[in-house]
This record gives sequence, structure tokens and C-alpha cells, in this order.
Amino acid sequence: MEESLAQGHKSVRAWLPSYLLVATIWGFSFYLMMIGLEAFTPVGVAFTRIALGAVTLVILSLVTKTPLPPRWAWKYLFIVSLLWVSIPWMLFAFAETRISSALAGIFNGATPLMTLVAILLAFPEEKPTRQRIFGLFLGFVGILVVLGVWDLGAAENGAGIDFVGVGAVILAISCYGFGFPYARRYLTGPTVREPLAPISLATGMMLFGVVITGPIVAFTGITHTVMTVGPLLAMVALGVLGSGIAYALSFKVVVASDATTASTVTYITPLVAVIVGAVLLNEHITWNQPVGGFIVVLGAATAQGLLRRKTTTH
Repeated sequence: MEESLAQGHKSVRAWLPSYLLVATIWGFSFYLMMIGLEAFTPVGVAFTRIALGAVTLVILSLVTKTPLPPRWAWKYLFIVSLLWVSIPWMLFAFAETRISSALAGIFNGATPLMTLVAILLAFPEEKPTRQRIFGLFLGFVGILVVLGVWDLGAAENGAGIDFVGVGAVILAISCYGFGFPYARRYLTGPTVREPLAPISLATGMMLFGVVITGPIVAFTGITHTVMTVGPLLAMVALGVLGSGIAYALSFKVVVASDATTASTVTYITPLVAVIVGAVLLNEHITWNQPVGGFIVVLGAATAQGLLRRKTTTH
């Protein structure tokens, strides 16, 4: 018994530091985007973080001697890059020109719900059990609480939620949601042609992200004002840490624990985003936003079956 407990503690220690670091980095990413937007355009924010992330991951690939993805995977990586990187990161940056970084972070916590919806749609073998339906319903209620639906009159008068910004965030996490089952079917699942190294997958995504967002930023412009040190450092941190190092660490968590455990990092990032937004950006946080965010996370955890995990063994 004592030996099994010691092994359990050892296994947790193998991934917990990386897990917490990823949650912190991704929680700070909404703050870093807001700082970057002081000088960069929304597309410029996305392109810069993707480009710096690509450089970081290429260096990691060289250090670890990890090859680039094989040619058969390129068309699938292109689609995954659209759904996981290019489109959602442009949408998040655009959204933060209209809503707070904290609110963007809260809605990001609904990603597991969108993933479950996409999985149920994309994989007929995944049955919509009562637990999953209840979890989705609970998450939807949480979103309504975040929006403060009881006070839509204030929103219409310009004193409430900006629904264009919220819509952009919801579209972004919908891309995330559909990206997961697509990647599972064609790149990471048990029926793929050959297993690919996680760093190889991340590097391929970022490289295709540069290809996708490069022409757009060339047309729209990368900055909208004179560059200053603050936004530049924010983008370096967002690209190197958020788009590079954090991806490598998240894959380490998947290997050391499991994919389900790694996915729960999205439950912590909203908390970090709210705290950082309130403390560093002096953003006004209404009571319903963190409460609704908690309900969203609870709904996602219920839908994923995490609340039914066995707690004791004999």
C-alpha cells in the first residue's frame, strides 16, 4: 500500500510542475494579448505569436532531434493549424479589442464543452449520455450567467457585454472544439497512418500558421501605431512561452499522465486570466462573470465524466 502511494506521488510529481506552468502561461496569454494590442493589429498579434512560436519549436526540434512531420500529414496539419492556431488566435485578439482579457479567459474555459459537442457530431460511436447532456446544459447555463442575460437592456444601451466580442470568442473556441476530433481522427488517434512526435505536430501547426496568417498580415498590417517596448516584450513572451514552450510542456503532461488530465488545464486558465486582468489591467469584474465561469467549468467536468472518477481502491 505504502509502495503504491509512493509511486502515485512520484507519477504526479513527474507532470504536475509542467501542468501548473502551462496553466499559468496560458492564463497570462490573455493579458499579453491585451498589452500587445496597444501597438499590434489583431492579425499582427496572431501572426507574431505564431511566428515566434514556430521559431521556438523549430529550435526545440533541432535540440531534441525531432524530425518535421512527414508529407502525408501536411494536409491534415494545415486544417488543424486553421482550427487550433490561425483562426482562433486572430479571433481572440480581435475580441480583446472589444471585451476584457478576463472575460476572454472565462469563455476559453468552455473549450471542453465545445470539444464534446464536436466529438458527438464527428464520431457517431460517441453516445450522448444523460451525464453528457446534463453537463452541456450546465455549461450553457454558466455561459448565460457570464453574459448576465437578466440585464440585456443595459447591454443594448452600451453598458453591458459586447456581443460582437463575445461572438468572436465563441467562434474561436468552436474552432478549438472541432479541431480536437479532427486531429484525433487523422493525426493522433489509434487509426492514423503512423504516430507522430508531439513536438513535430506542434511545429507543423505553427509553420502552417505562418503560411496562413502571413499573407493576411501583409495586407492588413502588423502594427497600428509606433512600436514601444511593452507590446514588443508582451509578444515575445506570448510567442516564445505561450505558443512554443507551453505546447511542448503540455505534450509532456500528456505523456507523463494522460490526455484527459492534460485537457483539464483549461479549467485553471480562466482563474489565472481573471486574477491577472483584475490586478494588472484594473479590469472591472462583475460577480456573475467568475460565478458563471465556475458553472461552465463544472458543466465541462461533469460532461467529461471527471466528477465520477473512482476515489478509492481496495
